[in-house]
Amino acid sequence: MNPEIERRRTFAIISHPDAGKTTLTEKLLLFGGQIQVAGAVKSNKIKKTATSDWMEIEKQRGISVTTSVMEFDYNDYKVNILDTPGHQDFAEDTFRTLTAVDSAIIVVDGAKGVEAQTRKLMTVCRMRKTPVIVFVNKMDREGRDPFDLLDELEEELQIKVRPLSWPINQGARFKGVYNIYEQNLNLFTPDKQRVTEKVSVQLDSVDLDNYVGQDDAAKLRDDLEIIEGVYPEFNRQTYLDAEVAPVFFGSALNNFGVKELLDCFVEIAPSPRPTKAEERDVQPEEPKFTGFIFKITANIDPNHRSCIAFCKVCSGKFVRNAPYLHVRQGKTVRFSSPTQFMAQRKSTIDEAWPGDIVGLPDNGIFKIGDTLTEGEQIHFRGLPSFSPEMFKYIENADPMKTKQLEKGIAQLMDEGVAQLFINQFNGRKLIGTVGQLQFEVIQYRLENEYGAKCRWEPASLYKACWVESDDEAQLEAFKKRKYQYMARDIEGRDVFLADSAYVLQMAQQDFEHIKFHFTSEF
Repeated sequence: MNPEIERRRTFAIISHPDAGKTTLTEKLLLFGGQIQVAGAVKSNKIKKTATSDWMEIEKQRGISVTTSVMEFDYNDYKVNILDTPGHQDFAEDTFRTLTAVDSAIIVVDGAKGVEAQTRKLMTVCRMRKTPVIVFVNKMDREGRDPFDLLDELEEELQIKVRPLSWPINQGARFKGVYNIYEQNLNLFTPDKQRVTEKVSVQLDSVDLDNYVGQDDAAKLRDDLEIIEGVYPEFNRQTYLDAEVAPVFFGSALNNFGVKELLDCFVEIAPSPRPTKAEERDVQPEEPKFTGFIFKITANIDPNHRSCIAFCKVCSGKFVRNAPYLHVRQGKTVRFSSPTQFMAQRKSTIDEAWPGDIVGLPDNGIFKIGDTLTEGEQIHFRGLPSFSPEMFKYIENADPMKTKQLEKGIAQLMDEGVAQLFINQFNGRKLIGTVGQLQFEVIQYRLENEYGAKCRWEPASLYKACWVESDDEAQLEAFKKRKYQYMARDIEGRDVFLADSAYVLQMAQQDFEHIKFHFTSEF
């Protein structure tokens, strides 16, 4: 095996909004030596915002709007983190990110337990057999009994769990965590910038009573006995097969329990795994380079109106200035300044290995899901665009800025944040998204990044679905009958805009030879 591939760890941090993903990412960067002081997501005193929330709108609202990519070296490992948005309106971005990682860390709020969005994301991990580690956050606040939490995790996420650390009390009486994996005690001192001390202590010795008090020591011994009795011993293979999820407890804000998580994670997490292409499975140690684009971001640098395409390296070695085949277009492309990321800061690199995420400058040649190879014709699949459920007409509010508006819409649609349909009946532009918040983000970004103003007009539609048929005559008849409700997407495919569930159902009954698709992949 190639040592460069072996030392890569690429993972996503996922959870319900406000469980503490971005805060956890900050602390991981602190241990990786990438930042000297951890910023805060919401704070009046600390003026420094979180590193991974670099967009203006993210700083104002204290939420993540887009996935950001960060990499650092830790011990002998190269760690690539993708911090994803938790808010369900940006779920599509998160689902795509999960196609580019080898494992995931799920953050759960100790008081609230498993929430709706966490369940959805876990379904995607189960589908792809992605190994997950659970981090139970906010132990320094009053919360639920840890054993109840473990039962809920097993029930709700449909996966077996195995605690690898155990909290000693919680809330105001929180004393620390016993690390089952390394068998030592970590005492808690609330401090957002400094790291806590570790103590090696035998469970049956008097030292334990001196550190945490007799009652808590007795309870810890009982709890650990129950854990050993109830849960099977930790086995790395069952974790890699996505059958068991290791569980850690801590408080990301107070920097507690994070290092234990990171130490154990780099040891047990999988290095890059084979990627499924339509033609065959691609192994990471193959000599030839392959990779796919899973995300496009416009305006990472506000001074240059440039888009960056994020490419996940699947096999071989990516080399700067080497000629690669852009499979969809059939063209040869070269990249003189591929970059690696630290959220918004980026630096040029000469080579990248499987598991790495490379930023490629994009002047409009890429779409999400594109494949790059050294000449082989393969296609990576599994980057869905969902059928939007909310629609608004976008109108130009400042006729002097028509060019800026058009450029802005084109670049933002390439990001795959929302979808643009052009109504064939009246030529109006219609934007479809999976959530209300997306409209605010688009309007804000158009104004602040492109200097264009737009206004929204309501469109009462139920769903957009792509239509195709082998029977040309029937497709023409359908288009004629539904003339007012037909549109095209940016690739020029036919889209039917149904204004109610009943209309859609009747259309499916009346036109049997037409296929209605609800994701853009078919």
